[in-house]
Formats: sequence, structure tokens, C-alpha cells
Amino acid sequence: MLPSVMTHALVGVLWLATLMARAEESQPNEYRLDPSGTLEQLRSPESGTAEALIADARRLLAEDRPEQARRVLTGFIEEHERAGHEYLPEAYLLRGDALIAMDREFSALYDYEALLKRFRQSEHYVTGVSRELEIALRYAAGLKIRSLGFRWADSSDVAVELLIRTQERLPKSDLAERASIALADFYYDRRDMKLAKVSYDLYLENFPTGPNRVKAMKRRIQTDIARFKGPRYDASGLLDARVHLEDFIERYPGEAAESGLNEALLVRVDESLAAQLLDTAQWHLRTGDEPSARFTLVRLRRDHPRSVAAQRARDILESRGWLAPAPIDAAGRSPALPAGRVTPRPGRSASAVSIPHASASVVTPQK
Repeated sequence: MLPSVMTHALVGVLWLATLMARAEESQPNEYRLDPSGTLEQLRSPESGTAEALIADARRLLAEDRPEQARRVLTGFIEEHERAGHEYLPEAYLLRGDALIAMDREFSALYDYEALLKRFRQSEHYVTGVSRELEIALRYAAGLKIRSLGFRWADSSDVAVELLIRTQERLPKSDLAERASIALADFYYDRRDMKLAKVSYDLYLENFPTGPNRVKAMKRRIQTDIARFKGPRYDASGLLDARVHLEDFIERYPGEAAESGLNEALLVRVDESLAAQLLDTAQWHLRTGDEPSARFTLVRLRRDHPRSVAAQRARDILESRGWLAPAPIDAAGRSPALPAGRVTPRPGRSASAVSIPHASASVVTPQK
């Protein structure tokens, strides 16, 4: 009798094992890629559930079958889009990933935006922001948007918008830092120096110890100089450049010497500022405003005593009998400036006199 009981028990165990095996075969399994690139089974969710559907979509993506994954996810999203579902955020994320795998990254942005706008508390929120950032970086690097089967549509505006949104959605984060420097570089590479300068300023304000701070400081100086169009134009960019250049040389002397942002460039900036003052003084002379001309020439010699323009200013002062009785001291300071109201110069003057002697040492204007 004992063998008979044992036989029935063994049959029961075998029957139960068979049922479990059949159940596992009928359910989609959840997989992940191990470090070697091999699919590793994690567990088998209950068949027919949303969890099983999402796991099936992940498996299809891992097997490089994005079109099938997209179809599976589209059915789920259409069914639960209005009522909502706990797996809906992940469904949007996975469908966006499937579209990227199908080389349709612009369409994927609609799914990522649905995730980011509707499910801000989702665990997949940061992943969605990182996906959009990767698309933005590709567009910023020159990738065109696919339209009518070809990549020809300009993507610049989309790149800028995505880079700004990344910083707004995750401020002070590593993703925001990457987006911030990428946006500044985007404007710099396209020679939009005004926006590049603003962007590098913002980077240094938001990430003063960021990994790209030295690069941002260097490029900010270069944008300041590039915005100077010549002695007849506004020199505020050069004034900023001098301040930032002195700060950079003090903080990073080795990097300054290696990159050419050194004392020699500081001298060139000084020459350009002096040339701008000399041009302003000559304009005042031509318009008959001698008090303003004298004030500007004396200021030029005081602020830029070692420049070529300072020597030219001295010649003008001497020829008109405006030289102060006391010489300029060793620090480049002159005696009291002449009194009188200074007439501001209203922009560029077509009759302004050029400065041939200072041109060789002046910072080259941006065309």
C-alpha cells in the first residue's frame, strides 16, 4: 500500500510541475540585458495584465523589434489614455524608445512630452528628460528633422527649445549642466555672440564649480571681444572683456598662457579701448565741442597711458595748448580733468576720423 501512496504523490507533483511550466510558457516574461549583452529572465508576470504587456514590450525592444513593440504599446495607450493607468507613464517612455529605434526621434518627442507634462511625479520622469536631451544634442550637432521621407528640415529651434526645457525641468542637475553648456556652445558655433555671451554668463552663474567652468570663462572673454565692431562703435564688450580677462589670468595663469588669453591680449584690449576714446575725441573736435574733446583726450591718457592712441592724444593736446602744467605721473594719472559738460556722442559718425597709427595693435573687430 505504501508504494501505491508514493506513486500517487509523485504523479501529483509531476502534474503540478507540468501546469506551472505551461503557465510560464503562456505568460510573457520580463527580461533585461546583462553586462555581456545576453537576455536575462527576471520573472514572469501574470498573463493578460498590464504588467505582462509592458514586459512584452520591453522584451520586443531588447530583441530589436521596435515596430512590434510600438504596436503593442499603442493599443495599451489608446485604451488607457483618458482614464489613466499606473503603467501609462512607462508605456509613453517605451513607445518613444521604440520610435527612436525606428529612426523617428521627432515623433518620439510627442510621447516623451506626454510623460513629462502629465506625470511629473513618475519614476520615469528623469529618464524622459534625459531622452529629450539626447535628441536635443543630436539636433544641435546638425541632425536635420525627417520630413516626407528625407532629413532636410531645420532643427535649430527644436534643439534650443529642448535645451531650455531640460534646464527648467531639472534645474541645477547634471542634465541641466549639460544642456546649459550645450546651448552656449550652440550659439557660439553659429557666431551669435550676443546670445552666446548671455548663455555663458548663465552657465557660470548656475554652475560656478561645474566641469565646464574654465571653458565657459574662456569663451565668455572671446564673445566679449568678438562683439566689438570697431572704435566707432560701443566698447562695453571690451570693458567686460578686460574685467573677465584679468580675473581669468589671476585664477588660471597656466591655462591663460596656453590659450593665448594672457597679458598680450590684455594689451590689445587696452589699445582698442584707447582707440575708441581717441575716435570719440576727434568726433567732438569735428563738431566743435572742444571741452568734451579735451575731457576725452585727458581721460584717454589717464586710463591708457601706454597705448599708441595716448601718444596721439598728447600730440593733439599739445598742439592746442591743452596740456596740463604737471606731467602725468608714473601710475598714468593726470592732474584734474578740465571742467565742463561732456556732450555724448550719438552713435556712429560717417565723418569720424580713422586712427591709422593704432590699427596694428587693436583687437580685430567682428565682421
